[in-house]
Amino acid sequence: MGVSSNANETNKFIEMKKQIILALLLAFSISAFSQHFFETEFNNRKKYLILTNPTVRNIQAIQFLMAQNLLDIKKNKTKFVGVYHSSQKYDFSKSLEYIAENGLKNFFLHEINDELALKTIFQNNTCSDDFKTIFDNSIGVFFFGGPDIQPEIYGEENLLSVVTDPNRHLFEASFLFHLLGGSQNTGFKPYLNYKPDYMVTGFCLGMQTMNVATGGTLVQDIPAELYSASNAEETLDIGRANLHRNYWQKISSDTLLMGINLHKIKMTSHPFFGKTIKMGKGWVPRIYSSHHQSAEKLGQGFKVTALSMDEKVIEGIAHDKYPNVFAVQFHPEVPGLYVDLKKYKFHPDDSPETYHRIIGRSSVRFHKKYWEHISTVVRQLKTKRGSE
Repeated sequence: MGVSSNANETNKFIEMKKQIILALLLAFSISAFSQHFFETEFNNRKKYLILTNPTVRNIQAIQFLMAQNLLDIKKNKTKFVGVYHSSQKYDFSKSLEYIAENGLKNFFLHEINDELALKTIFQNNTCSDDFKTIFDNSIGVFFFGGPDIQPEIYGEENLLSVVTDPNRHLFEASFLFHLLGGSQNTGFKPYLNYKPDYMVTGFCLGMQTMNVATGGTLVQDIPAELYSASNAEETLDIGRANLHRNYWQKISSDTLLMGINLHKIKMTSHPFFGKTIKMGKGWVPRIYSSHHQSAEKLGQGFKVTALSMDEKVIEGIAHDKYPNVFAVQFHPEVPGLYVDLKKYKFHPDDSPETYHRIIGRSSVRFHKKYWEHISTVVRQLKTKRGSE
């Protein structure tokens, strides 16, 4: 009994020691992945791509795209820096832990904690020095999806928006204004004037923020403002082809209903999709849509590249001065578009199917060509300082 007891105590001590060592190693790893990357002695000759709102989910999306060679930039040894403001709602210590626990040597974080104020976002402000440092030491930036922008940013009263993370929008709108300029302050010299090939791209909210930051406005609620629908039943009468998320969830308890819609879009005469992406004539790809707001008045410098099938909703924009500034209202970064994952259905009477199968081969090919273009842009961009 005594020997067995001593052995158990020894094993407990060894296990406890292991846990302490692992905890210390994790703490050391986290400290190595500084949350103030651009304040460290980083290698400014490397290629750095910026990820705004670097949640664990967004980091995982980039990992998936890289692993599938959709974002094909491995040979360039491009590194990613997640940039965010300390007052955003998300707990970015989760991202820091994820990076450390998974030993991601090409992902870093940079936190900005200067004051944010609505009245100063479209001019030089306390965040400007950080914005300049980030721009000068990177080759491009991704702006991801998210919740509603407060209409006060584009000079309107909030009538139909649900704003849950206002400081994220102040931060990202100001960052984009510094990059691209806008009609709100025509005397401001945007950073891309000094490095016009810099890449700026966005998905869903990312496109909306790009539009607002450059002086554009938004439709606050597509069903209400464009179709005069006041409830879920009236919205569903619009027809599935013209819905930009799934409103069946509001009137059905079916747990397999997707919250999004996979609808078709069409291209305008703008050359972005036809010549740049080299998309064949007549293509009407099916895309992943999850929004109730959309671009209304276009921001300074932007042209429409894609529309919904009824042409009421802008689905893509591109800048007419900066060749690598473009965005889409949909989500090409979603892993389920490229591989079979969980099965869902849009209508309660539908048979469950994966997003990958629903959109079909032609639409998968469209999404892959979109990422081919982004990959080509990133590979061609040079590391040079910008707005000195």
